Amino acid sequence: MDRPRFHLAFPVRDLAEARAFYGGLLGCAEGRSSPEWVDFDFHGHQIVAHLAPAPESVATNPVDGENVPVRHFGVILDLPSWRTLADRLAAAGVDFIIPPQVRFQGQPGEQATLFFLDPSGNALEFKAFADDASVFAR
Repeated sequence: MDRPRFHLAFPVRDLAEARAFYGGLLGCAEGRSSPEWVDFDFHGHQIVAHLAPAPESVATNPVDGENVPVRHFGVILDLPSWRTLADRLAAAGVDFIIPPQVRFQGQPGEQATLFFLDPSGNALEFKAFADDASVFAR
C-alpha cells in the first residue's frame, strides 16, 4: 500500500440501486455486504453504502463560478482516465450537476472536474490535474 486508503460510509435509499450505480456504472468491485450495507472498491479506497433515510437539503458554495455541493466525495484520476469516465457518464445519460469542464484555468490548481448525483442524492466529484504536483498548489 503506497498511500493510506480512506474509508467513507454514506447513506443510500436502496442497496440494489447502489449496486447498479457504483458496481455497474462506475465499475467499483463489491466487497463484503449485509442486508443493511455494502462495501465497494472505489479506486483502491473503501466506500460503504448504508441504508438510511433520505438526506436533508443540499448546501452549496460558489467555486470558480459554479455552485459546488458542500457535501461530496470523489477521486482524483489521471487526465486520460477522467476523459474516459466523463465520456462514459455522458453516454449513459448522467445528469451532471456541474458538467465536465476545466476549473481555475491558467491558475495554480487548474483541474478538469465534473459533478453528478448518485441515485440517493449523494454528490460525487471526479477530477484530474494535468500536473499531479499541482493538486495542493496555492
